[in-house]
Amino acid sequence: MHLRAPAILVSARPHGETAVIARLLTEEAGLVAAYVAGGRGRQLRPVVIPGNAVEAEIRARSEFQLPFARLELVASRGPWLGEPLASAAIGWASALTAAALPERHAYPNLYHALAALLDAICHAPSARGWANALVGYEVLLLRELGYGGGRRPDSADLGDILATFDRLEAPIGDYLLAEHQSDVMAARALLRARLGRMME
Repeated sequence: MHLRAPAILVSARPHGETAVIARLLTEEAGLVAAYVAGGRGRQLRPVVIPGNAVEAEIRARSEFQLPFARLELVASRGPWLGEPLASAAIGWASALTAAALPERHAYPNLYHALAALLDAICHAPSARGWANALVGYEVLLLRELGYGGGRRPDSADLGDILATFDRLEAPIGDYLLAEHQSDVMAARALLRARLGRMME
């Protein structure tokens, strides 16, 4: 395996003293786990933030070996991690993608939808500008993995969007995250609580 492509880093798990195992979503290869040497070091720590857009060079000697990856930062989500609502949304979208998708299956629609969602979270004036896109991403993920998912709301009303968000909780937990439900769904619960405060 030898791949050089734009990617969205969706998770980074510490490995050993200084490395990380990164999970990267690419358009043509889907979700790929790879070893990033020095990922916890000063130079790469700002790069291996979930939600970041990177240029990834991924190499493996065989399809059964964990690939090695070299990453170059393209767009950082770091500046938004200090904002509670944006941080929760980036964390949930990244964690959901990392946990739900099977490895090395291409989902180009999901890759482009996630990239657009993350850009919207970071650049919209408020959550009202991206909440519907977030629900649309959940619907698309369910559909792409064969579970239906219904429709995103036609309305831009935050109440309608949150009602759809609440309806999607059961299929996401039961179908997409059955093996990861407790820890990953906690990220969704945090986001829901923060979105709910906008209605008060």
